[in-house]
Amino acid sequence: MALWLSASPASAQIVEPAHVQTVDEAMAQDAAAYAARHGVPLDDAVRRLRAEAGTVATADALAIEFADRFVGIAIEHEPAFRLIVRLTGTDPVPSRIVAAGGMTVPVIFRPGLPATHAQLVAAISAYQAGIRAALSTPPGIGVDPRTGELVVFVSRRDADRDGPATLQARFAAMTGVPVRVRVVDRPELDMADPIIADPVIAGGARVVGISPVDGRRYICTAGFTVTDGTRVGIATAAHCPDTLRYVDPAGGPEIPMPMVGQWGWGYQDVQVNLSPGAISPLFYADTAKAVMRPVTGQRRLANTRAGETVCHRGERTGYSCAEVELTDFAPAGDLCGGACLPTWITVGGPTCKNGDSGAPVFAGTVAFGLVKGGTYRADGSCAFYFYMSTDYLPAGWSLVRAVLPVAVGT
Repeated sequence: MALWLSASPASAQIVEPAHVQTVDEAMAQDAAAYAARHGVPLDDAVRRLRAEAGTVATADALAIEFADRFVGIAIEHEPAFRLIVRLTGTDPVPSRIVAAGGMTVPVIFRPGLPATHAQLVAAISAYQAGIRAALSTPPGIGVDPRTGELVVFVSRRDADRDGPATLQARFAAMTGVPVRVRVVDRPELDMADPIIADPVIAGGARVVGISPVDGRRYICTAGFTVTDGTRVGIATAAHCPDTLRYVDPAGGPEIPMPMVGQWGWGYQDVQVNLSPGAISPLFYADTAKAVMRPVTGQRRLANTRAGETVCHRGERTGYSCAEVELTDFAPAGDLCGGACLPTWITVGGPTCKNGDSGAPVFAGTVAFGLVKGGTYRADGSCAFYFYMSTDYLPAGWSLVRAVLPVAVGT
């Protein structure tokens, strides 16, 4: 199951318990966000989201069928909902149609790319240090399965100095694979937020703690409930304060949550904090913290596709949904106790902000991961955020899953 915790001042108002959604209610909420984003009717949005989940097995089978040519699979939303399969080589593959989510989904094959997915990921591992050395600001690097390119996120300073086209050609020659340079105004940052200047600490999903490094009080967002078989705790981001405190949304006293351990190297950014009492097996799934969802499933990194619709609920930004962009991303700088591995997943905003660290990433009642950080434009808006897949929960710990409530009158 999943849990949201909160920390709030003594003046926090008592609130009514949140409504626990069924799978259908969760789907309807996400579909409303999808419909607004893509300009389609609500019933069409529901079918599309069901088709996203229903085509996971199809995508896995296609990756195996075309293993020697496979570059990537992406979900395309405009001009029509369909799966796009990118391949190397020139031999054409006829289009197919699969049934999923109450609709027929075209599967379109587009060959002609020069590097396989395996070659692109290997290029990050082999040339990450060389690319970092060529720039004044260490870049983020990821694989775009829609185009078969390495995407290198360079700072505005490096782009102005050398020119994006020059850097793109240089990195393509270095790695031997296609490269696209993307200029970012602010590089990737973790999302723990110091709240020295923030006079409002709302109850609900907020988790707070004191950093032993600078003595500041930081905001993070609690994630999913996990268990090692004997203990139950909360998974959140490892770069959040070690000891966390929360206040029951119904007005209970602030309760400390001691840390079991933290894992924040290379491919992980996760810590587990225990509760001295029972933990609600739910997570908030709306901005107002009026509804909660159980976790009924888990999506693996290998099954996550570009274009897939995911949502997150951060303490700073509330609830929003957007599409996965890169599925093999190494964040910039030394955010992983050194250079990060290409195991992270990026999502194209539209909202992210400091304080969202540890926030759950989900679709319906399926858990995808925990928010780590984001990249921002010059005006401070969110360019994209990135998260750790639930694949990388600490060894011995796993998600706790719920038995769904039954909607009354259905």
